[in-house]
Amino acid sequence: MFVLFVKCSILCCLVKYGEPARILGVFPMSSGSHHILVYKLMKGLADAGHDITMVTPYEQENMPKTKGNYSEIILDEMRELISAQHKNLDLFNMGKQNMAVMMPLLITIFGRNINNTLHHPKVRALLSSNEKFDAVIVEHFMADVMKIFPSVFNCPLILLYSMGPNSWINPSVGNPQEISYARHLYSRGNNAVPMTFFDRIINVLYHVFDYLLNTFYYHPLCDKLLRNAYPGVPDTKSLAPNASLVLLNSHTSLYPAHPLVPNMVEIGGYHVDPPGKLPKDLQEFLDNAKDGAVYFSMGSNLKSKLMSEERKKIILNVLGRLKQKVIWKFEEELPGKPDNVLIKKWLPQQDILAHPNIRLFITHGGLLSTTETVYHGVPILAIPVFGDQPGNAEKAEYAGYALKLGYHDENFTEENLEKSILELLNNPKYRENAQRRSKLFHDRPMKPMDTAIYWVEYVIRNNGAQHLRIAGADQAWYEYYLVDVVLFLLACLVVVFEISKFVLKKAFLVVRSKLSPKQKLKTK
Repeated sequence: MFVLFVKCSILCCLVKYGEPARILGVFPMSSGSHHILVYKLMKGLADAGHDITMVTPYEQENMPKTKGNYSEIILDEMRELISAQHKNLDLFNMGKQNMAVMMPLLITIFGRNINNTLHHPKVRALLSSNEKFDAVIVEHFMADVMKIFPSVFNCPLILLYSMGPNSWINPSVGNPQEISYARHLYSRGNNAVPMTFFDRIINVLYHVFDYLLNTFYYHPLCDKLLRNAYPGVPDTKSLAPNASLVLLNSHTSLYPAHPLVPNMVEIGGYHVDPPGKLPKDLQEFLDNAKDGAVYFSMGSNLKSKLMSEERKKIILNVLGRLKQKVIWKFEEELPGKPDNVLIKKWLPQQDILAHPNIRLFITHGGLLSTTETVYHGVPILAIPVFGDQPGNAEKAEYAGYALKLGYHDENFTEENLEKSILELLNNPKYRENAQRRSKLFHDRPMKPMDTAIYWVEYVIRNNGAQHLRIAGADQAWYEYYLVDVVLFLLACLVVVFEISKFVLKKAFLVVRSKLSPKQKLKTK
């Protein structure tokens, strides 16, 4: 009887664990590299057999063949609106500004997209439907209002974050804000290098500014948009810390070590596919690169054609003097292109980096590109422009597999660019360090996509996995940092001091009054 009971229990567990889940992915504003991340995750879950619905402005040209069901709710016209916004943004010039200056502008821009999403007929129809979902996945990037979806569908919220742990994502699950040694995202300093006393002062000020910006501008804007679209819904302050799971696009081979709460999981590199076959022209070009080849790309959002003419001239002059062949992702014809340079509007980056003749990757320092170069063990020259790119470049330089030459740096000269490239090509230590980082990247108990799938399924199996949630996620900042306790103890010390002072003063007066008659008698 006991054996039968055990067999039945195991069978029930297997059936429960094998059931496909209905998962909704809400990604109305992801573009470029962000869309790559969200699509890869949702496709991976569909490949695992789950029923996936993805809300997105970007329709797949070729729908993936998956074990589970994969469908899309396309937000018509949103893609055009986002593309128009990107055309009006000069990302190269924006990079001159500090992130703290840029953030109010970005919040305003994203606010328009949020408003358009909330009022979109397909979104309204979905939220008012009787659909049932086991979990909702939202990209945590200025999309706090999208956390209304799990509230409406009464299911766990899973956040996908395109970076590692920082002040933007930590409050969602109560992850420690290590202000004393982890630089704020706005900071241009190296996260891997210990901060000086003055660095820590600046770091505190950045955190205070970020808190004030969110409290008095970003969250009120989100609340206003939510109330206008759906009166009576919870405000973003109550929605923000309700995540059951955070999936981080990071790994300790790329990021300095940070503390992570149990429901915050690193899956950096899950978007990287095994190397595929290169197009014939690229394969021949790289195969014939006897002295090796250099790959150059500024990513999906930055367009090389929009570089200043001065920067283009400097880069072309240097590349033309190299004995290596060069592949440059460039979006239009390039007058004066040297014979050793091949340009293409689109390139299969991961497959190119996998080619054994690639000696160097010149990149903007985006996290996806940095992840892919570590995956393949290729050293990089980082030319960061804005956002997290300077920080990524500094981490890579500190780890020893990169050099950094900022796009806006005053020392961005022909001489310094050539010096950096030749140092990376001729000094074997950079490739050795890149290969060492690659080994760390691959040395995991599970592949990153398998890790992501496991934890999504774990949260669904355990109805939100509330047992992983730490109590600090529900505390106000002054409770979390014991500010109220410290102020109370200081107040107690002041009270004790004042009482002691009062008692001593009274005692002194009593003693003095008793001594005074005797003193008078002696004088007589």
